[in-house]
Amino acid sequence: MNAPWKPGGTGTRTPFLAFACDDASVEQLRPIAAELGWPIDNVYKGGVRNAVQTLSVTSSPHVLFVDLAESGDPLGDINSLAEVCEPGTIVIAAGQVNDVRLYRDLLASGIQDYLLKPLGADALRDSFAQAHNVMNAPKVSDMAMDRPHCGVAVIGTRGGAGASTLATSLAWLMSERGKRTTALLDLDVHFGTGALALDLEPGRGLTDAIENPSRIDGLFIERAMVKASEKLSVLSAEAPISNPIVTDGAAYHQLHEEMRSAFECSVLDLPRSMLVQHPHLLADINTVVLVTELTLAAARDTIRLLSWLRTHAPQASVTLVVNRMHAGAQLEITRKDFETSIERKVDVAIPFDQKLAAQSAKLGKPLAETGKASKTMAPLAELADRLLNAADDGGEGGAAGGRKGASLLARFSDLKGLVAKKK
Repeated sequence: MNAPWKPGGTGTRTPFLAFACDDASVEQLRPIAAELGWPIDNVYKGGVRNAVQTLSVTSSPHVLFVDLAESGDPLGDINSLAEVCEPGTIVIAAGQVNDVRLYRDLLASGIQDYLLKPLGADALRDSFAQAHNVMNAPKVSDMAMDRPHCGVAVIGTRGGAGASTLATSLAWLMSERGKRTTALLDLDVHFGTGALALDLEPGRGLTDAIENPSRIDGLFIERAMVKASEKLSVLSAEAPISNPIVTDGAAYHQLHEEMRSAFECSVLDLPRSMLVQHPHLLADINTVVLVTELTLAAARDTIRLLSWLRTHAPQASVTLVVNRMHAGAQLEITRKDFETSIERKVDVAIPFDQKLAAQSAKLGKPLAETGKASKTMAPLAELADRLLNAADDGGEGGAAGGRKGASLLARFSDLKGLVAKKK
């Protein structure tokens, strides 16, 4: 899991250790270990506390089985185990508590699987087989050598434009359609919806990182991120409203750097207010998805944000997305007037589907997953493909565009005059 490497390195690590609380579990484990070519003497009597004591003074195995049946605080004991387990250790736990919340919390803490007792031979074989596959799977760092990292920041021009919804869907599409290991980092610490949209408990990883930036490294990322699927992990938070966040932003930047090393893709759900407080967050971002709507206020803020990006993130390619396009509805501003005002074309327009949005919220799934067979989501799927292809080619996903020397006030005044004439 996340303890420092102990002297001797990987060459001295045993393939398997097991700590079981009762004789029946020991007798179930030994024949399975023998089938896999593991020493049956490596199955010991004793639970997770014995495992912590043993591994605090010896090298960790590649696969570790621990019994939580006698544990009064399973999650706390697993966290204690993580402090003494070396990186790369695959942990399989067993216990008597049949609780979905505990199961999710244990998986979020970094274990590979949780089995219910009494143990069955088939369940053990399946779990150990999965552990063997994980152990022999190509590492992300190896795959990253073959293609560049795809990093995307999603920013809404206005609250309610749907930037968080799109960020979650883009992350899901990159992981499922693109088959890339993907990290979703939701930087709205108090009101983030990244975990909520995926029906997950956010955990304390993000708030812990902000409070203790010195702890952030690859091992911290491995433990803190909540897995939504095999290839998608989320770091989000629901910090108490009474708890203000005081930070210089270094933790956010460091988190993203570690994610770039650990994942093939990273999607930042970046509240626009953070651009004012922490402009350095976009220093290493190559692609920005700017999500807007067809309103007067959104037009004003689109102009301002495009100008800000040209000044503070000139390396970033900008893809402009108009979200929630209502077919046949009376718009505050037409698309043509909007594009005239901001002096560039809209790159992607995503229709609004109220039924699909409601279904997505009820199921706790991303909009792209719920509507994967719907034409409504086709533009979003095409956007995800474009971003991945641009990253693979080392190219640009869009262009900030626009007249650099133009007066923002003049351009916005022109738009207000155009709207007034139409009225």
